[in-house]
Amino acid sequence: MNYIVPGSRDQVFFSSLEEQISSDNAVRFLDAFVEKLELTQLHFVVKEIKEEGRPAYNPKLFLKLYIYGYLNGLRSSRRLENECKRNIELHWLMGKLVPNYHSIADFRKVNDIALRNTFKLFVGFLKDADLIGGKTVAIDGTKVRANNSKKNNYSPKKIERHLAYIEEKTNEYLRELDANDESESPVKIHQIKEKIVRLKENKIRYELLSQELEASGQTQVSTTDKDARALLVQGQVVEVSYNMQAAVDDKHKLVVATHTINRNDRNALADIAIEAKENLEAETLVAISDKGYHNGRQLQECKDQNITTICAQQVIVNSNEKGTTPEYLVTQFTYNKEEDTYTCPQGQTLKTQGTWHKKTSANSYQFKKYRTPACAGCAVKHLCTGKAKGGREIDRSEFAETVEENSKRYKENAALYRKRQEINEHIFGTIKRKWGYNHTNLKGLNKVNGEFALIMTVYNMKRSINILGFEELMAKLKNWQPNYKGMLCVFAKTRRLKLISDIELFTTNLAA
Repeated sequence: MNYIVPGSRDQVFFSSLEEQISSDNAVRFLDAFVEKLELTQLHFVVKEIKEEGRPAYNPKLFLKLYIYGYLNGLRSSRRLENECKRNIELHWLMGKLVPNYHSIADFRKVNDIALRNTFKLFVGFLKDADLIGGKTVAIDGTKVRANNSKKNNYSPKKIERHLAYIEEKTNEYLRELDANDESESPVKIHQIKEKIVRLKENKIRYELLSQELEASGQTQVSTTDKDARALLVQGQVVEVSYNMQAAVDDKHKLVVATHTINRNDRNALADIAIEAKENLEAETLVAISDKGYHNGRQLQECKDQNITTICAQQVIVNSNEKGTTPEYLVTQFTYNKEEDTYTCPQGQTLKTQGTWHKKTSANSYQFKKYRTPACAGCAVKHLCTGKAKGGREIDRSEFAETVEENSKRYKENAALYRKRQEINEHIFGTIKRKWGYNHTNLKGLNKVNGEFALIMTVYNMKRSINILGFEELMAKLKNWQPNYKGMLCVFAKTRRLKLISDIELFTTNLAA
């Protein structure tokens, strides 16, 4: 039996690039999408066209190249350059142009704001294509490793340990110098002196890091990527990473808002929820999130923006919990809003003097204290106050009413909350496990934000093709008119994303 005979390498073929790309290839959709865009409206850095000198590449080519690259697991600028030389789809997409990897990398570096705007614009297209419900979103975050090792991340305690070690080794080497006669062991003496010099240099470096930490007020500093932070990833596992946030619409599980932060989820709910509401141009929105997002201030900010939260409640910590029996935990006390009092299980009334106290911490807030003199003669005081000598005291946060409203919704919408994982968890699994985007090669929060906005754009693009099919999605794209209104204000109301610094960076890029 003969083998299948391959074609001859000397055979001459006559065919165009157009014929070699199938009519339903995804590369045709991304090409049509980019051609629809007005890059200056999205605030891409566009080089001025000069009459003399070598012409510049059209920035649309770079955007097409990066969207294609991320669709196919190619992030490295060198790999993208090589693919432009040998990949038939990129021959078609790029018209056989092969930009240098430096030019490819620079495009991604200076266009972080524009890439975020592109994500927002594509969300607008999905909304116009009726692929987004725009009423309910599920919010979650995932950690992605930063381009900074644990070794190059320092906290005050870690710096203290290094300095203590340096002090100990320096004293050890000094004792060795005293024990060795320079005339008898010149080589060894020289080696010890070199080690002492290196220790002194390291000591200066750690002292400077300590001063930097003290001046910044931060709890840690990274030396490779200044914006990267050591974050709790799972259980007790800590990685120097970023926290990628996503708000996912419940209709077709498409991402409607995303940004990356360098802190945990505790103070992240309002920013991502408000961004989702702005991107959807919605009057109201329901935001579902797990207990990692539970924070009174964040829930209040969402409420102020007409965002209804269904956030899993955390266990309420009782100020007198040590020794307190379950029957007398704070949850068993009834609050009277009209009289601003609490009633204990024994029927006694706890009142407040109306003074606002301030809780000073990373999540500072104001609260009032509630007490009753009846505790002194209460027969069950030992069950209520435990080992505390004084009477029972309850703290009520300024956000307590909003927290209680959220807790009530959480209990009443158990079935809806259970769908949260179905809505958003698989997205992170696809991006990190299947596509391998569990880390970033870029440095700096702004650049990382741009990269992961591009990743989410690509995710939405691929998923929307799977939902509607290529032909129907292309038909909707053909009739679509991009709306560039407020493109530079993607995060106008999310103050912690530092829009002003982003604009300054963009201005600097233009000047350069």
